[in-house]
Amino acid sequence: MLRLDFMNRVVVGLSGGVDSSVAAATLHHQGYEVVGLTLWLMKGKGQCCSEGMVDAAFICEQLGVPHHIVDSREVFQHHIIDYLVTGYEAGITPLPCSACNKTVKFGPMIKYAREQLGIDKIATGHYARISYDAASDRYQLRRAVDLTKDQSYFLYDLTQDLLAGSIFPLGELKKTETRQLAAEYKLKTADKPESQDLCLVESHGSMRTFLDKYISQTTGDIVDADGKVLGQHQGIHHYTIGQRKGLGIAAAQALYVIGLDAGRNRVIVGDRTCATQSECTVGRVNWVSISAPIAPIRASAQIRYRSPAVPANVIPLEGDRMKLVFDEPQFSITPGQAAVLYDGDIVLGGGIIERF
Repeated sequence: MLRLDFMNRVVVGLSGGVDSSVAAATLHHQGYEVVGLTLWLMKGKGQCCSEGMVDAAFICEQLGVPHHIVDSREVFQHHIIDYLVTGYEAGITPLPCSACNKTVKFGPMIKYAREQLGIDKIATGHYARISYDAASDRYQLRRAVDLTKDQSYFLYDLTQDLLAGSIFPLGELKKTETRQLAAEYKLKTADKPESQDLCLVESHGSMRTFLDKYISQTTGDIVDADGKVLGQHQGIHHYTIGQRKGLGIAAAQALYVIGLDAGRNRVIVGDRTCATQSECTVGRVNWVSISAPIAPIRASAQIRYRSPAVPANVIPLEGDRMKLVFDEPQFSITPGQAAVLYDGDIVLGGGIIERF
């Protein structure tokens, strides 16, 4: 594994999971002066919760390093929970993870490290890599070696300052290698099950349960593109673009959610072609590894975490916006999700898909 020798003090974000535990243990075994830092985001089970803090504290005790806990519940409530609830009420499907990484985790962590501990670097258990390009004088965010675990999609919104101050010890590792290291280090979390992609799902059991806690279930119509009523729903926040299952409608052909009309409390459905578009606009764009282009460029665009990156023309628009024109029409382009641009394994930038 590549040794990181450019510093000897680092604050490691510990969630209580195996990945962050191995990140801390690896740096500790490489001779770094490690300080563990856990953000208390919410109460409940799972990582980022009360249970995760206990496991994080145990890991620090095993390694013989200090452990700090910062109460971030108010920040998490404002930037993530309120953001999610407002988005689902408006008929979009928000992506909380990239916002959480920048505003709740990386930003506050590096601020705490620098101002409270006098340490310039933080590390996390994310599967991604950072390199420095001397020609452009910019840090570059890259995909992880293990593409099945790559998390660069969720990190597109990081700034140059945050990239410069961050280390990803697991970026060069396969997940199986991480587990092996956890066993070699005899970490308490070595056999801990994999966490959910979204901590709120892990804490509440399902996204539906979480949303129903904050949004009242209001009956409305499920209609086709012509406005014909086909059925009823119990709240538009239970649906997302491209959804097929759970519609409760008998039809001769498969139907998919193609729109959510919050104003009229309607779920709009149609066949697969109706859920396919050749372009979309993207707002709140952050150019992470390159300067903002002033002319159209070519890139590979990934419009969902689990979807492949596909070729597209990228057209800069006024402000922090861009237009993506795909070589081939794409299914289930979902407002509120991130569109992240790649050049090979380099993350060029990304933003939030806007409503059509």
